[in-house]
Amino acid sequence: MSVPKNAPLRGIVAYPITPFQEDGRVDLTLLRQLVERMVKAGVHGIAPLGSTGVLPYLSDEEREAVTEATVQQVAGRLPTLVGVSSLTTERTIHHARFAERAGSTAIMVLPMSYWKLTEEEIVRHIDRVAAAVSLPIAIYNNPATGGLDLSPEVIARLLEIPNVSMVKESTGDVNRMHRLVQLCGEEVAFYNGSNPLALAAFVAGARGWCTAAPQLAPELNIGLYEAVMRQDLVGARALFHRQLPLLRFMTAHGLPRVIAAGLTLLGIPVGPLRAPLLPLGDAQVEELRRLLDGLGGLKG
Repeated sequence: MSVPKNAPLRGIVAYPITPFQEDGRVDLTLLRQLVERMVKAGVHGIAPLGSTGVLPYLSDEEREAVTEATVQQVAGRLPTLVGVSSLTTERTIHHARFAERAGSTAIMVLPMSYWKLTEEEIVRHIDRVAAAVSLPIAIYNNPATGGLDLSPEVIARLLEIPNVSMVKESTGDVNRMHRLVQLCGEEVAFYNGSNPLALAAFVAGARGWCTAAPQLAPELNIGLYEAVMRQDLVGARALFHRQLPLLRFMTAHGLPRVIAAGLTLLGIPVGPLRAPLLPLGDAQVEELRRLLDGLGGLKG
């Protein structure tokens, strides 16, 4: 299989939370500030409308506003990867086209469904989205949120679609990545989406780490990637294990909850979560406080 294609992302791809005002409206001004904060921290890409951005809880109009605000704020300084997933092919195409018009570098599609889709339905869905835009597409495999588990064999088939060029793998099984390399070759562009798997994924050949963690610990996240690029595995292990308790906490308690609480602890309140999501409990907030304090993130 010939895999090398346009895969414009590499390194730490940061996922901003979607902040809300007290009246429930999306806070686009604060979103721009959060994006700018991560750009200045040195991340290598910005990806709005992922799980941390609570994509399924936003209206079409809100998603479009988040897309525009993010792409405009980044202003071409970094690649942008906009989430466009929806239950129907028609709505996914709608959001994919909007992201292209807004100037996104690439889009990410998580096949999702109330009914379990067949392989043919998944392939047809992605093929139709790909035919509707000219942007590079990242396939997102996250059965915990999308309800569908794409095997490496299915992903390899999707990568045969001309502008499908990247894969974000979030199952937490590094063997999936090894299998994908076996099927597609060493040049396959896969990215880790399971925070506790970051080091193992880089060692397996991941081009990047798609994560919300840079909102709380950007120096450690970027430092890990840079150590791997220098082939300093001793340094990479030290950096990884230092942040691992936080990464595990994020995975255990839900990305929007943890990021919202963590940013508040850092002095950047991002408003209420959108119902039915509830904030972390007091005991969990105190545990998060200890984790951030141990990383040197809290001042005073």
